[in-house]
Amino acid sequence: MISNPLSGAGYLIKGLQLINKPGIRPFVIIPLLINSLLFAGLFWFLGSEFSNLMDSWLPALPDWLSWLNGLLWLLFAIVILIVLFFSFTILANLVGAPFNSYLSAAVEKQLSGQAPAADDDSFMQVLKKSLSGEFKKILYFALWAIPLFILSFIPPLSLITPLLWLLFGAWMMSIEYADYPLGNQGLTFPEIRRTLKQKPFLSLIFGGTVMLASMIPVFNFLIMPAAVAGATAMRVEQFPKPAH
Repeated sequence: MISNPLSGAGYLIKGLQLINKPGIRPFVIIPLLINSLLFAGLFWFLGSEFSNLMDSWLPALPDWLSWLNGLLWLLFAIVILIVLFFSFTILANLVGAPFNSYLSAAVEKQLSGQAPAADDDSFMQVLKKSLSGEFKKILYFALWAIPLFILSFIPPLSLITPLLWLLFGAWMMSIEYADYPLGNQGLTFPEIRRTLKQKPFLSLIFGGTVMLASMIPVFNFLIMPAAVAGATAMRVEQFPKPAH
């Protein structure tokens, strides 16, 4: 299917519509509860510790560079927010992973009329596969996040790291949620990345939309199930033959 890459943003909206369907709604409850609790914890943490984090991360500047304080504060605030939001998203998906796999299978059945083969797996099989996938994503995140974090402290490279973090965050969000429908097709983690790279702009725009929506209070409680449903719709329509 040929499509405008900007349609990536539309898949999150489609996901919001799908999770309210009668045959899908029961699979949304547990991921929704998990996301609500963890994002409530995130906002509590931000409210109580954000200033302390900024004070400890910001480098001390001599008086003649004091004019850079405002710019550095903004840049480091962006980096901290992206790291925190993605960390909490990883935690939410780690806890909700097996339920998200069932949600994705239900959405795929609604859209295509047939469930993926993985829908016949037992709960323990789904749990084992889901947790393994989440730990692979955590390792992949760390392998890229650590160098980016170090770059954040090296001038003048630190000036471009917020943009790199935004792109990396969008890519990771795309991988995070596309993992469920593509994993249900039997794809390995490298195959999932290879599939998404077939339409990089579509994948980045979908992931970027999810990342930005995750930062909107109240609305973000719906993001995890909506993103799973949206990624599943994207898989069905854009990647009917994933790259094994």
